[in-house]
Amino acid sequence: MTQPVSPPRAGTDKAPTAGQPPAWRVTMARADIRTFSLLGVLAALIVVGGITKPDQFLDTRNLQLVLTQASVIGVVTVGMTFVIMSGGIDLSVGAIVALSSVWATTVATQEYGFAGILFTAVIVGVGCGLVNGLLIAYGGMVPFIATLAMLASARGLALQITDGATQIVTIDSVLDLGERDAYILGIPPLVLVFAVVTILGWLVLNRTTFGRRTVAVGGNAEAARLAGIDVRRQRLYLYLLSGLCCGIAAFLLIILSGSGQNTNGNLYELDAIAAAIIGGTLLSGGRGTIVGSVLGVLIFTTITNIFALNNLQSDVQQIAKGAIIVAAVLVQRRTASTT
Repeated sequence: MTQPVSPPRAGTDKAPTAGQPPAWRVTMARADIRTFSLLGVLAALIVVGGITKPDQFLDTRNLQLVLTQASVIGVVTVGMTFVIMSGGIDLSVGAIVALSSVWATTVATQEYGFAGILFTAVIVGVGCGLVNGLLIAYGGMVPFIATLAMLASARGLALQITDGATQIVTIDSVLDLGERDAYILGIPPLVLVFAVVTILGWLVLNRTTFGRRTVAVGGNAEAARLAGIDVRRQRLYLYLLSGLCCGIAAFLLIILSGSGQNTNGNLYELDAIAAAIIGGTLLSGGRGTIVGSVLGVLIFTTITNIFALNNLQSDVQQIAKGAIIVAAVLVQRRTASTT
């Protein structure tokens, strides 16, 4: 005797109707469309740069410069993407980069050579991330307020350490990484570091339990808690990850500039958030891609380079960036309304 089929419970996913693709296929298709759209924008910018300044923009050294400049903010953006996907925000990344860079370039630190500078930059970044994580995850503070306080504190401490002066790096093994002799197959070492961080970030987000928990917390923190995820600990780990990325970026910036300054990382928080947004990361959390964020970084860096080569004022550049951010958010809202 056949048993009666019980009706589906409320809240459960319904099977796709005939001729309708599964939800995961729709999501992947939209992600592919977004990625190809970003690639199209980047290609269009390259064409514009090639037309306006063909000899300068398409020069190998200029392209290497674009990638090198993208590397520093790109590493920060990878960490920011994880934080935003969890439903948080980190306004302190630029200040943490500044503090890490000046603390790692003091005379006392440089006495320990290459390892001392690298270790100090990373540990200061992780330490700041730890404070942010504890205040937000276990202190109950709103991420906006906690990271804003860290922004002010880190900037102030960086200014106090430097007393407004530029700290010159005297360690040859650090400075040599910024020279052309250190390039591997024509690729600057900073770009290789950025590539490694990007690959690791992609693997962690898409192939590990940590990544799935990050998406779950950002999508619905209460549901994630009921599913057995320690939401507070996960948020702590995410801000630690953001601080780690800031420390790595600070070391790359030290190599690039050969110095440590309290003004380092200025507006990095805005650039990182903007790159993540146009890359498809939702500010409300629960969705985002590392590839999209990296493409966002490359788009913004290319725009900056084109404006500089054409001697256009920085205020026009900021207006252009603002317009791109607004357009990306509007596209996100339209996409969300159709899901």
